[in-house]
Amino acid sequence: MKKIIVATNNLGKLKEIRAILDNYEVISLKDLNLSVDIVEDGKTFKENALKKAREVFKITKIPAIADDSGLCINALEGFPGINTARFLGNNASDNDRNNYILEKLKDKKESERKAEVVCDIAYVDEKNEYVVEGVIKGKITYEKRGNNGFGFDPIFELDNGKTLAELEEYEKNNVSSRKIALEKLKIILEDT
Repeated sequence: MKKIIVATNNLGKLKEIRAILDNYEVISLKDLNLSVDIVEDGKTFKENALKKAREVFKITKIPAIADDSGLCINALEGFPGINTARFLGNNASDNDRNNYILEKLKDKKESERKAEVVCDIAYVDEKNEYVVEGVIKGKITYEKRGNNGFGFDPIFELDNGKTLAELEEYEKNNVSSRKIALEKLKIILEDT
């Protein structure tokens, strides 16, 4: 089984990647007792994902994948975008960020609450570099709903009327932007 290291310390993200890339031995930085802090200073999701994958491959010499993903809200000109995890600072919780977004949109009508979740995944090994993208469209709710997932899952509603946090793990894994990107990556990896 091919080994791939994921450049993340986010346990929710790692669990989701392992569930989708189940035909690979997916290991984490923690599995190797590595602490790698990579500054995400790119201007796009793609730049940040590539930077992280390159750094982790350089350190470990194990094929590496890294993602950068975020919530892009139309009425806020794509905010928070590449700063989704950091726009309130490094010590803010998911709950803090979700409350901030709900407050920013409190006076917006339903038609003005459109948003998308973008996920770019980079893969780097000794010969190849690939970047794939997954996007799902939806809208921001008026209040948090659901207890599953992480990040902005409780405030991002799909076309079926459920938030990502109201889905079971297997349901979310079937519709997430990360799943879409990982499926694209799987196809590329099977052909190489």
